[in-house]
Amino acid sequence: MKKADLVNQIAESTNLSKVNVKRVIDAAIKHIMEAVSNGEKVSFVGFGTFGVSNRAQRTGRNPRTGEKITIKSSKLPKFKCGRIFKEMVNK
Repeated sequence: MKKADLVNQIAESTNLSKVNVKRVIDAAIKHIMEAVSNGEKVSFVGFGTFGVSNRAQRTGRNPRTGEKITIKSSKLPKFKCGRIFKEMVNK
């Protein structure tokens, strides 16, 4: 499913215009990304939780030369699926 498909389905089920639904989805995504990038968790009961995972600095190898390299620490966005969502997927 693409974003346009989601907008169409929500617009049909709520009798709202596609333009308004798109604005709401865009605003929600923007605010979720801002909150997570500021280190906050965003939770939707039953759906899941968005958060940040810290990846420690580690040693790797250059695949071309075999030389050891240091890979810097970094932060990654993560999503943990909620119970209700898991149950729907596993039906």
